[in-house]
Amino acid sequence: MAHFHLAWELGGDPAHAGRLRVIAQALLARGHAVSLSVRDLGQARRLLGGLNVTMLQAPLWLHGAGQHAASLAEIMLASGYREAQSLDALVRGWRSALQLLKPDVVVAEFAPTALLAARTLDIPSAAIGAGFTLPPPGQPLPNFRPWEAMDLQRLAAAELHALKIMNTVLVHHGGVPYVQAADALLGRQHFLCAWPELDHYGRPAEREQWYGPAFVAPSGEAPQWPPGHGHKVFVYLRQEHPAHVAVLHALVMEGCRVLCYQPEVAAGAVPPVHATSLAYARGPVDLAAALAEARICVSQAGEGTIAHSLLAAVPMLLLPTQLERYLLAARLEQAGVAVNGGRLPGAVDWRGVVRSLLMDGRTLMAARGVANRYAGFTPAQMAERLAARLELLAANA
Repeated sequence: MAHFHLAWELGGDPAHAGRLRVIAQALLARGHAVSLSVRDLGQARRLLGGLNVTMLQAPLWLHGAGQHAASLAEIMLASGYREAQSLDALVRGWRSALQLLKPDVVVAEFAPTALLAARTLDIPSAAIGAGFTLPPPGQPLPNFRPWEAMDLQRLAAAELHALKIMNTVLVHHGGVPYVQAADALLGRQHFLCAWPELDHYGRPAEREQWYGPAFVAPSGEAPQWPPGHGHKVFVYLRQEHPAHVAVLHALVMEGCRVLCYQPEVAAGAVPPVHATSLAYARGPVDLAAALAEARICVSQAGEGTIAHSLLAAVPMLLLPTQLERYLLAARLEQAGVAVNGGRLPGAVDWRGVVRSLLMDGRTLMAARGVANRYAGFTPAQMAERLAARLELLAANA
């Protein structure tokens, strides 16, 4: 059996650790050895703690700062890729870990430096992730902010600089240089844990193989809906979102029966809105059960909530607070299954937005179309397919 080292380096979303868990479980069930290097040990402990694996702290650049990134190259420059000396320090950390662990394959989840180190050691590597972290191969890295007046020369210069620094370090350690910056994020092979509707970059469906989202479905309490006869709406919104009170008010005014999971309220905070048609969950809710009954779902565009909503044919009102989730919300709006609340300017008529989602049959029909396309999908089945491909990579090493 082979030894697979799973690495997570960049990005703070718990979805990164969730994907590693799904893949690790599949590999372990097939008898392979698995070890991990993770960005956030605390977050990983919550999501991966039940796995019998060696877990290390990933080498990280702790001095990142500067402008809002508009491309993956700018994210990398702020993560230690601006100078060869700093990147070399990170690569040496990854090389030391890999030389101690001696894996047969490195599997990276937004871990370009782990891929670079594996390349210098001639260890086969693969990259997994949602569309955001796996750019289209053979092309310049996408612009995250096409709606802004972006200096395209700035983006090209950032990409060229990152490529130059990476190749300087690669050559120093005897590795083969990259041809394009995208190569640094894709490994020898890459596996998109998404569907075309969830691709942040909107690449044509026929150009890629889509494995589907690798999300963890945590256990939760059975949904307890308020009494009445209105549409059932499931809400998963943190109080950090500036519109959370206005949206809850709008749902109540439209006569909806709202089940809201707000982690702050579940932890003891005062509920922001009181109504007989609004119930707050005392803890995480069984998403599959809640969405099987819901007419719409309101969330901040977390991957697991979105995937459950799509499989249940539930239209969505998405209120993202991060760029990656904003891009995802925009794609789902283009697919006709959601409203991207993040693009709505100024003072929003949330009651009107809610009413349009409830009354517009086109959104419901589009959601049903997506659900039919992926009927029967489970992350476990997806992970089995992906594990089989990783086994081939190890066997052909």
